[in-house]
Amino acid sequence: MVSTQILSFIQGRFPQAQIGETDDIFACGYINSLFAMELVMFLEKTFEFMIPNDELSIDNFRTVSAMTALVGRQRRGVTVG
Repeated sequence: MVSTQILSFIQGRFPQAQIGETDDIFACGYINSLFAMELVMFLEKTFEFMIPNDELSIDNFRTVSAMTALVGRQRRGVTVG
């Protein structure tokens, strides 16, 4: 399951993180610019797609649910813009 993989990645970097799929990880203080790039690379490598520039919005990475939706859109070949 996509959301489980994303949660595992975040919790692997921040074992103390108690986050759910709809928690804002930016507001929780877990995201800095380096980790944001790591998230992008993790999603691209794990789910085998390139995130288009128009999808590099903070809102697509704010929650596990948003990242799961991003993966779903890219897997279906749907672009937003």
